[in-house]
Amino acid sequence: MSKTIALIVAAGQGTRAGGGVPKQYRKLAGKALIAHAYDSMARHPAVSGVAVVVAEGQEQALADALSGRPLLATALGGATRRLSVRSGLEAIGSANTVLIHDAARPFVPAEVTDRLLAALRDHAGAVPVLPVADTLARTGKQLGEVVDRAGLLRVQTPQAFRYDVIAHAHARWSGDAEPTDDAQMVRAAGHAVATVTGDPRLDKITRPEDFAAAEARLGQRVFRTGMGYDVHRLADNEELWLGGLLIPHGRGLAGHSDADVALHALTDAILGAVGAGDIGQHFLPSDPQWRGASSDRFLQHAASLAAESGARIEHVDLTIICEAPKIGPHRDAMRARIAQLLDLSPARVSVKATTTERLGFTGRGEGIAAQAVATVSAYEVQE
Repeated sequence: MSKTIALIVAAGQGTRAGGGVPKQYRKLAGKALIAHAYDSMARHPAVSGVAVVVAEGQEQALADALSGRPLLATALGGATRRLSVRSGLEAIGSANTVLIHDAARPFVPAEVTDRLLAALRDHAGAVPVLPVADTLARTGKQLGEVVDRAGLLRVQTPQAFRYDVIAHAHARWSGDAEPTDDAQMVRAAGHAVATVTGDPRLDKITRPEDFAAAEARLGQRVFRTGMGYDVHRLADNEELWLGGLLIPHGRGLAGHSDADVALHALTDAILGAVGAGDIGQHFLPSDPQWRGASSDRFLQHAASLAAESGARIEHVDLTIICEAPKIGPHRDAMRARIAQLLDLSPARVSVKATTTERLGFTGRGEGIAAQAVATVSAYEVQE
């Protein structure tokens, strides 16, 4: 089988896009741009691996953005895009075909990749293009003369090449000016580069307003709901952690961790909303590393899984069921703490309490129960 590697170039500073971070790490619908680009490339059945070129000093940002996604190789970028791509090609080492892509183009329709790979059967390289629809004019203090757009094309990425051809073109480049893309270098080396039909979804994100346009391409936001329920018994000589707070009380909740029944229910609700199983799957009760662990960690882990899936937590609603202690005096502090842990406004966190009219184990003061509902939203990328 042909070995096709996707090489994502993410070594730029990306300051024009705003957001306080290089644009490749800025979030789009809860997921970094580079993670969108990675997922779009990696999900194509012809792609056997992904390599990334990263700017020096941004290695941790890349690791955080990709969050465990496997990489065939990483390479440090150079002073120019050409040198960055060359570094990535050298890190790959060998392949039949390479797809060179910009991290600032988050969506790669599978059909465009199909067209590019098909074109390589008869050409050394292929690029996606779109016609120029707008009138073109020269710049100046006033509108300059119109440029004839007949025969002009907008060139996009990914650009596909036979690996040996593009590697040789980079190794032998001797042009006076820096090329703006790899296709120019392959043409300069004497090879024909095919054009295939591109896609507006491949448009590059450059400015702050481009993020809104890209998010609109994701389509309608879908809402999902998850439910959580947990129970822990009250015991002597235990601390009572509830809703992320240490509550003064004569007895505390017993469990393998700190037994914060409220945060456990919230954790399960969020995991359920994003289809990520339950708390026991992620934090085994038999694992000694979680003995006495703060339930803050469980809740934040669930929130990070939601973010990695592209979901945004919209609202959480928690009900604590017990006869004692009284929850009312602690309600606002619990809301504030949960909001802090989930990076939400307190207005999007509800904490309620009820009793069972002295019926059942909670009515007899044997334990505390909690139930929670989490609402998340996510865009589903239309490929």
